[in-house]
Amino acid sequence: MRRGAIVVIVIWAIAIAAAITAAVQLVCFRQATIGRETLARVQARWAARAGIEESIAILEWHAENPDPEDLMAVVRDLEAAADGELATGTWKIRHVRDGVERLGPLDEHSRLNVNRVGRGELLAIEEMTLDVADAIIDWRDEDDEVTGIGAEGDWYRNRGSGYEPRNAAFRNLAELELVAGIWSDRLRGEDWNLNGRLDPNEDDRDASFPDDDGDGVLDGGWSEALTAASRSDARTVSGEERIDLRASDEETIASRIGVAPEQAKAILAYVQRPDAVMEGFLLQDLGSLASGQPAQNQVAGRAGRSRRSNAGLAGGANTGGQTPQSNAAPLDRTQLRTLFQEATIGEQELQPGPGKLNLNSASLAAMRLLFPDDPSVADGILSLRESSSEGILGIVDLLQVASISPQRLAAIRNQVDVVGNVYTISSRGRAESTGLEVEILATVDRSSLPLRILEYREP
Repeated sequence: MRRGAIVVIVIWAIAIAAAITAAVQLVCFRQATIGRETLARVQARWAARAGIEESIAILEWHAENPDPEDLMAVVRDLEAAADGELATGTWKIRHVRDGVERLGPLDEHSRLNVNRVGRGELLAIEEMTLDVADAIIDWRDEDDEVTGIGAEGDWYRNRGSGYEPRNAAFRNLAELELVAGIWSDRLRGEDWNLNGRLDPNEDDRDASFPDDDGDGVLDGGWSEALTAASRSDARTVSGEERIDLRASDEETIASRIGVAPEQAKAILAYVQRPDAVMEGFLLQDLGSLASGQPAQNQVAGRAGRSRRSNAGLAGGANTGGQTPQSNAAPLDRTQLRTLFQEATIGEQELQPGPGKLNLNSASLAAMRLLFPDDPSVADGILSLRESSSEGILGIVDLLQVASISPQRLAAIRNQVDVVGNVYTISSRGRAESTGLEVEILATVDRSSLPLRILEYREP
C-alpha cells in the first residue's frame, strides 16, 4: 500500500511539474511572440517614418532650390524616393489619382479647394444637389444670411445638431460631413480613412467595413476632387516673393518680368488704373491697356473673332509691331507667362489663402469640375501636361490647348496654378522579419521654411 501511494504521489508530482513547465513554456512563447511583434512594429514604424523624412527632405530642398524651367523635378525626385529600405525594414509611399495608384505623396493641390471653389463647380460634382452646394457656401461664408436654399445657424439649432456653421474656412475635408445634407459615403466613397490610397478593407466587397465593389480601383467619392488642405502663398515658381505691380517701379518690372523699358512703362501705366486686373493682360494688347481703353469694350469687340486672333493678342503673335496707342510692343508668350508667374495687381494675392489647383498634378475629376460643359478641355490640359517632361510652366501655356481662349483662361485664372505647397505623405513601413506593416500619414506645407507638419497620424 505504501509503495502504491508513493507511486501515485510521484505520478502526480510529475504531472504537476509537466503542467507548470507547459504553462511556463506557453507564457514564454507568448511573451516571445509579443516581443517579436513589438519589435517588428517598431521596425515597421521607423521604416515608415524614414519614408516620411526622406520626402520632407526632398520637398524642403526643392523649396530652397526651385527650378522654374522644370516644375516636374520635385515630382520625379519624390517618385524616386517612394520605395526605400533600412537594415530592418522597407517603406512604400503611394497615392491614388483618377483611380490609379501612383508613386510618391499626394499633392493636395491636385484637387479643388472647397474654400475657394464656386457654386458652379460644386454643382458639377456627381450627386451634388443645389441645397447642399448652398449649405457648403453658407458654412464657410462670414455672414448669417442664407444662400439660396442653403442652411445657416437656425437650421442646425432647430434640429438639435449641437453645433452651428463655422462661418469661416473648412479646416479639413472631414468637416464637410457636418454640413446639412452631406452623407459620409458620398464624401468618402470607398476611401473611408481619407488617406488617398486603396487599403485592403476598402477592396474586399462586403467582407469588412466599408462597403466597396472589390474591383481593385479606389472610388474616393467627392474627396477625389475636393480638399481643404491646399494653401497658396506669395512665393512664385522662382522662389521669390510675388511683386505687386502697383507698388513697383519700371526698373523692377523690367527686371522681374523680362520686358523692355517701354513695355514696363506701359504695364505701370495700366496698373495705376482703378479698374486694372491681371486678366486684362490676357484680353487686350499692351498698347490698348496703356492707352486706357476700357477692357469691357475690348472683350465685347472681340466676341465674334476666332480663337487664333485672341491668342495672338494675348501671346504676342500680333505682328502689327507697335500699337497706335503706345510705343510698347505686345508681350510675347514668354513675357506673358512670366508676368502671371511673378506679379499681381494689389495685395490680395500676396496673402496666404486657400490653394489653387496645380495643373501639373490635377486629377481629371478636378479639372472637369472647372469645365463642366466641355470635358474635352480637361483632356486637352492633360495632353499638354504629358507632352513635356518639365510640365506646364505657367498658366498662360493653357492657350496652347485648342479649346481654351484668353476669355476662358481669364475666367479660371484665380482657380489654377502650376505648383503645389501642401502634400500628404502616406508611408507604409514593412518589417523584414515578419512582414508586419505600419502606415504613417503626414500632411506637410512647404509654403514657408522650415516645412510645417499640418497633420500627423499613425497607429
